[in-house]
Amino acid sequence: MIDLSSNILGVAGAGSVTAIALAALLLRVSLGGLFLAHAYLKYFVFTPKGAAGFFASLGVPGWFAYLTIAAETLGGIALILGFQTSLVALLLIPTLLGAAILAHGKNGFWFTNENGGWEYPAFWAVALLVQVLLGGGALALTA
Repeated sequence: MIDLSSNILGVAGAGSVTAIALAALLLRVSLGGLFLAHAYLKYFVFTPKGAAGFFASLGVPGWFAYLTIAAETLGGIALILGFQTSLVALLLIPTLLGAAILAHGKNGFWFTNENGGWEYPAFWAVALLVQVLLGGGALALTA
């Protein structure tokens, strides 16, 4: 009989200190890559001027777009390298909450809705909070 009161995959290392450190690494590199992809999109596809216009259309000062591009770029690099991971992840949460509320809030929950709902940026913000709690994990430059 299988004992369901314990971690069934524990024998394979799940839940171990090493597995948690690797999970933090995987999450941090994934989040960092997503931030770099979004910065790339704003810079090379929408252009900074276009992004500033979009931000202004949301009622946010257009220059916030430039701050967002910088935060996504520098934050993405810092996450990938594991530099001050918890602090960087914490500082990036408002960026995602702003996207969820200002850019996607009126579109409903589902991200498959027209113009994307707030499901994805809200989940991304929660993933950042998990990263804050986990820290940098394996191969991080700083704890």
